[in-house]
Amino acid sequence: MNAIAKQVAEKLLQIKAIKLEPTNHFVWASGWNSPIYCDNRKALSYPDVRDFVRDSFIEVIKENFGEYDVIAGVATGAIAQGALVADKLHKPFVYVRSQAKDHGLGNIIEGDLPEGSKVLVIEDLISTGGSSLNAVKALREAKCEVVGMAAIFTYGFQKSVDAFKDANVNLVTLSNYNVLVEQAKEIGYISESDIEVLKQWRTSPDTWKK
Repeated sequence: MNAIAKQVAEKLLQIKAIKLEPTNHFVWASGWNSPIYCDNRKALSYPDVRDFVRDSFIEVIKENFGEYDVIAGVATGAIAQGALVADKLHKPFVYVRSQAKDHGLGNIIEGDLPEGSKVLVIEDLISTGGSSLNAVKALREAKCEVVGMAAIFTYGFQKSVDAFKDANVNLVTLSNYNVLVEQAKEIGYISESDIEVLKQWRTSPDTWKK
């Protein structure tokens, strides 16, 4: 368990950006029942956490990716995070909408993105990977090269692992579900008995019931 992954998980738990309810459940927009709810946008409201996430992004980017020309944030959750990272690295920034606007220029990519640009994508959360990879598709259709994606957190669903592999996208995350569960146990957020429930959910989230 690397230091950044542990620290990010602990900070997200502390500010309640991630909530764990092993004996209860949340209902996602997809209709899935879940013992976890993640809203990384809350980190933006806490300057120390916001800076830590930004600097952690920069560290993992330098360690895992080569040359790139532009930072792209995935709308809407990663627009602010991507802009913060781009500002610190002094790189151009664009963001990718979930779908093209139905008025004006009908843009799906907002900002100035020259053809042939090498783009590093910033995302806040990876669940099934669908919306994140739609952004990658849009960037590729704009005749740009996606060098990879960095995200704050992933649930680590096998579906998303397979999807990123199939799309040939190098994904690096600051933290992940396994680290979160271990860190939550370590700081007393959950008990030993809760861990099995959390593991069962991650294995089959679409059919899980408490």
